[in-house]
Order: sequence, then C-alpha cells, then structure tokens
Amino acid sequence: MSTIESINKLMTATTLKVSTIPREFLFNGTRIPDPDEKLSVEEVRELLTPSYPDLATASLKGPEDTGTALRYTFQRAIGTKG
Repeated sequence: MSTIESINKLMTATTLKVSTIPREFLFNGTRIPDPDEKLSVEEVRELLTPSYPDLATASLKGPEDTGTALRYTFQRAIGTKG
C-alpha cells in the first residue's frame, strides 16, 4: 500500500461529529425553552420581555453547562419602588 493510500484510508476512517448543545433559559424558577437558536441571548430577552416584563431589568448569569443544555439564568433586579 502506498503512502497516499494509507493517508486516504486513515482520513476516511476518522470522522468528526459536530453537534450543538441546546440552550435553555431560567427565570424566577421557570424553565423557558429556547425560542430560536439563531437569536442572541439579548434578542431572546427582548422577545420574552412582553411575557415576562421583569426580564427588561434582570441581570444575566451564564451560560452554565448542565450536561444536557447551556442554561442562562435571568435574575430579577433587586431594588426599591418609589
């Protein structure tokens, strides 16, 4: 077997599998599935703010690898009213 044939055989025997880890969002104890993996985290915040108004001022923590997903946690801003 020539060197070229050996290299070709090795290259065909080696495969690389690429996969993405899904994102999930957590807010106030509620797990929110990723609405669109193509959106940035800030775009997700903007999309979810009408349903969760406190997201507009929430801080963001993460991503945290849970083993099955990358979790982003929105934490309510602590402050006083008035």
